[in-house]
Amino acid sequence: MTYIIAEPCVDVLDRACVEECPVDCIYEGGRMLYIQPDECVDCGACEPVCPVEAIFYEDDVPDEWEPYYAANVDFFNDLGSPGGASKVGKVDYDPPFIKNLPPMGEEA
Repeated sequence: MTYIIAEPCVDVLDRACVEECPVDCIYEGGRMLYIQPDECVDCGACEPVCPVEAIFYEDDVPDEWEPYYAANVDFFNDLGSPGGASKVGKVDYDPPFIKNLPPMGEEA
């Protein structure tokens, strides 16, 4: 894994990172966005454009948001590596950890 998306993205789904990503590896779930680790080229273009500062390099994830690492991995368990988020579109799925969170964030 390279970069992951954490709690500030939940229920916000700003998509500035999606527009900036040169390899189309940021997928939209029901409540947040997820970075496909096998498709990410570790360029870091997504991190500075995130308006809620939700994107972290895997080694820099704040301790309180460590469960988001597993959530990002879990999101792709069934989806796999489809080769581009634009081909897939929004996926009506979030891992149970994300799905069960209380409402948060602000709608973009």
